[in-house]
Amino acid sequence: MAFETQLLPPRISHNIEMKQLTFSLQSSLLLISLIFDTTSVSLKIPRLSPTGGQFIHGNYWTQGRPSEALSSAFDPKDLQTCYYNQTLDHFNFRYDSFNTFQQRYLINSKHWGGSNISAPILAYLGAEESLDDDIPNIGFLPENAIHFQALQIYIEHRYYGKSIPFGSTEVAFKNASTLGYFNSAQAIADYAEILIHVKKQLHAEHSPVIVIGGSYGGMLASWFRLKYPHVALGALASSAPILYFDDIVPPETGYYSIVTKDFREASETCYQIIKKSWSEIDNIASKPEGLSCLSKKFRTCRPLTTSSELKDYLESMYAMAAQYDSPPNHPVTVVCGSIDGASSTDDILTKIFAGVVAYFGNLSCYVTETHDGWAWQTCSDMVIPISVNNDTMFPPYKFDLDEFINNCKATYGVPPRPNWVTTYFGGHDIKLSLSRFASNIIFSNGLRDPYSIGGILEDISDSVVAVHTKNGSHCLDIFTSTHADPDWLVNQRKSEVRIIKGWMAKYYADLQALQ
Repeated sequence: MAFETQLLPPRISHNIEMKQLTFSLQSSLLLISLIFDTTSVSLKIPRLSPTGGQFIHGNYWTQGRPSEALSSAFDPKDLQTCYYNQTLDHFNFRYDSFNTFQQRYLINSKHWGGSNISAPILAYLGAEESLDDDIPNIGFLPENAIHFQALQIYIEHRYYGKSIPFGSTEVAFKNASTLGYFNSAQAIADYAEILIHVKKQLHAEHSPVIVIGGSYGGMLASWFRLKYPHVALGALASSAPILYFDDIVPPETGYYSIVTKDFREASETCYQIIKKSWSEIDNIASKPEGLSCLSKKFRTCRPLTTSSELKDYLESMYAMAAQYDSPPNHPVTVVCGSIDGASSTDDILTKIFAGVVAYFGNLSCYVTETHDGWAWQTCSDMVIPISVNNDTMFPPYKFDLDEFINNCKATYGVPPRPNWVTTYFGGHDIKLSLSRFASNIIFSNGLRDPYSIGGILEDISDSVVAVHTKNGSHCLDIFTSTHADPDWLVNQRKSEVRIIKGWMAKYYADLQALQ
């Protein structure tokens, strides 16, 4: 089911201003390199963060109406922080598999109707970042908890935030022997253990659970419903590209083609300037002192050693602008507005740098590098084959699986398993397989999101449904609502709530019939 309205003229600002706390300039600069780790192993695999765009634009976009940055439904004082003594390895009986670590989860019981009426539980499944980044922005739970009389629980993904095995990040990320427990199957088993534990502690064994996730977390939510239907009644999987594995989506027709489409729709001139800039970067870099010249022009935080460092950084900026191109203020339009608005006498790269400043704000330096867990995940089970064809505004790039495997082996000492996701969770012939046994999953997408190309965009059955919007962006439906939200977004959220209410009504009727 789709909700569409006529595309409104773009406005040069961004509704992230109403969805995020003010973060430091340095934090916003650092996250761009977290989302696109600049190591070769994950160069073209954008991080599947549900709130990455919010955090990037945190301080820049909150200017204007900071009082509306968070929903009144969210109050940090309502949250109780808990830790669960989590099993390190759910799938082996080796002696070391029984080691444990402290996994963080937070509970909000403000609106819960209680176990005596089997009031429901809304469970947010953390993705590849700390819960501290997610909770202030994911408004779907607190905004709907009051209507459902629901308990809210937020569970952090292992190896992120404060849920680090082996006692420290340094040890946990040391090598493949400690990173080997860091994968999607272990993560959803964690969630199952914690949800069963919480229900038992609260004597809420009959309280239905709806799992909610965005991006990679949306994939986890859908897979959780498939693997643990006895724990979760249903799942809302927002912007979950579960078909972006094992060449189900042709690598060359996916992510970067949609990024290009978003920019070209915003401005043909901007698109052409970006397309021409890559050869200009290479041309300057090839000259004596060329990298030094580029470092000065783009005010890099450290001297460039290759032109690829700058190109990767710019590619990531354009991709994130498109991925989180949320109404009413569209960051793609912000970037293009500054590129197009530069003086006609400015050279191409001066115009490109104007777009960088528009996106990040006026920082002391740009183009930094750091690494995070997403690099390991793409080198283990999250192998998403993304190529760049000749029809985009980016330099062509062909995903080479053999090269990718060799890079992962060189980095971590072990190869990835590119077919594991489709083997363990499925993906091929998705409609034929899921229509026979799956139920109660909402796949929501916004078609301006480059990752939507790997999402479920058509209903699979009466209860495994697709809800998408033409003008939506990555995970927009589960973000905190604002007064500026367009009607199509409001209607999308209402549709999702209506579907979930239907699941619950049937569950309670079945429960009553059995008692």
